[in-house]
Amino acid sequence: MRQHEDDTIWNATYDVVVVGAGPGGLLAALTARDEGATVALLEMNFDIGGRAILSGGGAYLGGGTSLQRSEGVEDSPEAVFRDWTRHDHRLGRYNDRDVVWAYANATVDTFEFLTANGVKWRPLGAKDRLDSVPRRAFSYEWDDPAGVIVPGRAGSGCVRPIEKAARDKGVDILLQHRMTRLHRRESRPGQAPEPMLGVSAQKVDRNFDPTGETVNIRARRAVILATGGHSMNVAFRRMFDPRLTEEYQVTGQNWAPKNGDGEVAALAVGASLWGFANQTNEADGQLSKGIMGLRSNYHGVVYHPDSPHFFREKATGLEAKDYQNLILVRENGLRFYDETVGVREYDYFAAAMAWSGDVTKLNGGGPIWAVFDADAVEREGWSVEPPYVDPDGFFFRADTIEELATKIQMEYQWRPMPPENLKATVERYNRLVDRGVDDDFHKPTPAYKIQTPPFYAAWHTPCIHDTYAGLRINAHAQVVDVAGEPIPGLYATGDCAGGFAQHGIGRSFTFGRIAGKHAVTQHHATDDTPSANGARPAHVHVS
Repeated sequence: MRQHEDDTIWNATYDVVVVGAGPGGLLAALTARDEGATVALLEMNFDIGGRAILSGGGAYLGGGTSLQRSEGVEDSPEAVFRDWTRHDHRLGRYNDRDVVWAYANATVDTFEFLTANGVKWRPLGAKDRLDSVPRRAFSYEWDDPAGVIVPGRAGSGCVRPIEKAARDKGVDILLQHRMTRLHRRESRPGQAPEPMLGVSAQKVDRNFDPTGETVNIRARRAVILATGGHSMNVAFRRMFDPRLTEEYQVTGQNWAPKNGDGEVAALAVGASLWGFANQTNEADGQLSKGIMGLRSNYHGVVYHPDSPHFFREKATGLEAKDYQNLILVRENGLRFYDETVGVREYDYFAAAMAWSGDVTKLNGGGPIWAVFDADAVEREGWSVEPPYVDPDGFFFRADTIEELATKIQMEYQWRPMPPENLKATVERYNRLVDRGVDDDFHKPTPAYKIQTPPFYAAWHTPCIHDTYAGLRINAHAQVVDVAGEPIPGLYATGDCAGGFAQHGIGRSFTFGRIAGKHAVTQHHATDDTPSANGARPAHVHVS
C-alpha cells in the first residue's frame, strides 16, 4: 500500500535521491548536481563502484565521440540504432526501439561528460559484438592503488573520477545504506498520478547485515534506481528461467550484490517489468563457465588477497589452462558434456542444468564439480591450499575417488554424491584416455588419466552474469507502470532497467545521464519549496 506523505517522518530531504553508486548511479547523481539539484546517493557497500569497479572498464559509447573522430572512425546515432536493433542477432532483435534510440542519441554527450570529469580512455580496439564500427572505449585503471578493488581491472578508472567529481561538487554519498522501500503518495480518483515521495534505507554493516537503524530520505523531485539488477534474487530470476535455482552464484556478488532491491521496491509502487525475451540464457553473457574452487567464480576476475573485500571472497580460485586436465561431473557423479567447450557455450549450460534423475530436485541442474588428480595439479601449476581455494564447501580432497565423493557436502549439494557413480565415471574416463576417443561426449582426444592421489573436487558450477530484463523505462529513463504510463519522479538505469540487451557499463552511464538530466529539468516536485540554489540542505545529517 502506498503511504500518504504524513505517514512518514523524514530524516532528510533532497531534490534527488539516487540508489546505487555503480556507474549509472554515480553519473545520475553527478548530472543532477550539475543541473543544480541537491543530491543524496545511497550505496549498501562500504565503497562505491558497483560491479563496474570489478570490470574491464569497457563502455559502448559511440555515435561520433571525440575519441572516434581522433582515430578516423565515422559514426552516427542512426548507425548505433541500426546496429543495436538488428533483427538477425539475439542481442538486437528484442530490444525496445524507443530505449535504443534514446541511448543512440545520448552516447556522445555521455562520453564527453565522462571525459570532462576525469575519465581517461585507451585507444579504441576492434569493433565488438553488434557494432559495425569500433565504439567500445576502455578506461585506464585508476592511478591510485587505494582506489582499486581488483588489480589489473580498469573499471576503477571509469568510476573513481566520477566519484571524485560528485564529492567535490557536493553530492552526499551515504555508504552502507540499503534501500528497503520506495514511498509514493496515493493518487486521488480523477487526479494525475502523484510523484515519488522518497525512500527508506536501513544501515548495514560490512557484511551487508542490518544494524537496526532505518532512515527515511525525502526526494522532492525524483528517485533514481541504479541497484544493479536481480541476478542474486533466486525467486525473481526464476521468473525468467525456472532452472536458475539457488546453486548458481553471481558475478561480483560478494562486492556488489544484485538482489533485486530496485525492482522489488518499484513493483510495490506500480512499476512493470520489460524485456523478458532478453533474459534467456541463450543470450550473450548470461552464464559463464567461470573459475574453480570458490563461490564467486566468474572467469577473468581474480580477487587479490590484499583486496579490501577479500574477507568476503576467501579465495582467488583456480583457472584451468587446459581442460584436458580434469573432468566435470554433476552432483550425481556423472559427466555430462565435453569439458573443453568455451566459457559461453550455451549447449554446455543447457546440459549442466538438465535434470539429474533425482525427483527431489526437478528444477535446477545442481552443483558442477571439476574432478582431477595430483598430476593435473602439477601440470597446471596450481596451488591447492588457501587462499587459492576455499575449503569451506567449495574445494575437497581425498586419497581415493570414493572418499572424495563422500566428502562433497555443502549447502547446494542437496544429496550426497554416490561414491559408486564417481568411481565408475573416473574408471570409464581412464579407459577412454587409453583409447584416445571420447565415445560419450566427444571431448577431443582425451589426454590424461585421473589416477594419482590425492584427488580433488573444485566447485565449477556456471556463474550468472548480466541481467537484461528489469523495470520498464521509457526514453527519459522514467519507470513505466503496467498501464504504460511513466511513474512521476521514478527513474531507473543499468541492470535494474530492462529492454536493452547490452553488456557492460555503456547503457548504465548513458541512462544515468539521461535520468539525472530529466529528473531535474521536468517539474513534478513533491512540494513547492525550491531548493536553495542547489545548496546542500542545512538540516541534513550525513553519517
